[in-house]
Amino acid sequence: MTQQQLSHYSFDNGLTIVGHHMPWLQSAAYAISVSAGSRYDDADKVGTANFLCEMVQRGCGDMDSRQYIEALQMLGIDSSSSAGNYQTHYGAAMIASELIPSLRISAEMLRRPILPADQLEDGRMVCLQEIAALEDDLAQKAMNEMRARFYGTPDGRNSDGTIESISRITLEDLRESHQSLYRPNGMIIAVAGNFDWERLVDEVGQLFGDWESKPDPEVITLPPETGSHHIPFESEQTHIIVGFKGFTYSHPDFYLNRCAIGVLSDGMSSRLFTEVREKRGLCYTVYASNHMTKNQAGVFCYSGTSTDRAQQTLDVIIEQLVELGNGITQSELDRLKIRIRSGLISQQESCRSRANSINSDWFHLGRLRTLDELNESISSITVDQVNDFLQRHPPSNFSLVTLGSNPLELKEHGIPTTPIG
Repeated sequence: MTQQQLSHYSFDNGLTIVGHHMPWLQSAAYAISVSAGSRYDDADKVGTANFLCEMVQRGCGDMDSRQYIEALQMLGIDSSSSAGNYQTHYGAAMIASELIPSLRISAEMLRRPILPADQLEDGRMVCLQEIAALEDDLAQKAMNEMRARFYGTPDGRNSDGTIESISRITLEDLRESHQSLYRPNGMIIAVAGNFDWERLVDEVGQLFGDWESKPDPEVITLPPETGSHHIPFESEQTHIIVGFKGFTYSHPDFYLNRCAIGVLSDGMSSRLFTEVREKRGLCYTVYASNHMTKNQAGVFCYSGTSTDRAQQTLDVIIEQLVELGNGITQSELDRLKIRIRSGLISQQESCRSRANSINSDWFHLGRLRTLDELNESISSITVDQVNDFLQRHPPSNFSLVTLGSNPLELKEHGIPTTPIG
């Protein structure tokens, strides 16, 4: 890999623009994040951030909803949007020549949305459909429950909200939320691809420089709920989530933890796949993944299995987690490094991927890292370092969420799961 040209500039109102110049591409992409996540939703109206994310795209400035969509189509823009816990994200990819016109449309959307009253119920229906889809995705339902209990409020909130909370949200709520939360301070515009940096900074300054900053709203926090819990659901399948402490992106041990969990779950040679699925045939899927918020992190192990094999599946997962604490081998680490390096090389060819990556870097670290630096962070790790980390931080203090017909037991702790009240 070659050294990349990374740039950043912060405006007086708190907005930061970061860029990765990729002149070999004919495309460009940007990832905009606004500090308007679900953590700021009222407790009885969780889902407001997601509802607002939908509504701001229904016309802005002098464009109604149809004109807004047509403007995006004329520029060939591939757009995306989502509301998370800390931020609401808007992304777009296009041919490089349309970067500035695309940003102008996004500026109108962010600063001057119409929020049309005659489309409020249409927007509400989109949000309700997303919630209804979750009822059919039992694995995700179980995962959301784990995150809610593992992180507490507001970090563990499901940004979609509930049918009841979405039904309470009024147009005035959305307007007030936009007025207070859509602001330049804390906002990040990450751009990657073929562009002129000086022109880009000048244009962003014209579009957003006069936007006045606003104070961050207060957030009410509630502590996590530990232990084991069962969600009753009549089914021949059981969904199992085991959670334990992880490390945030900014923690010095993040990549050591990343390597340890990678040995556990990255690829068909990983321990969970080999020991739980291939050797014993206990489940149809099993994996572990790192998850984090700004200040908290967890490792969540998921398996979907049949009801009659669920307890054995859980037992073997716990065995593998405990065994991981005894260390990994050189060959396991070597295989993992190849997989990670392959992903970094692929990222070098995708401006959208890089825009998201440098946006995340700035949010979590307050600085940018080149792909070379990321590669070096992984390549320099030794098996002794990982094993020393695992001796200091072996997987332990497990939390459990199960969804299915029967509760399961975390035998290592001897604590049976109990229904959620």
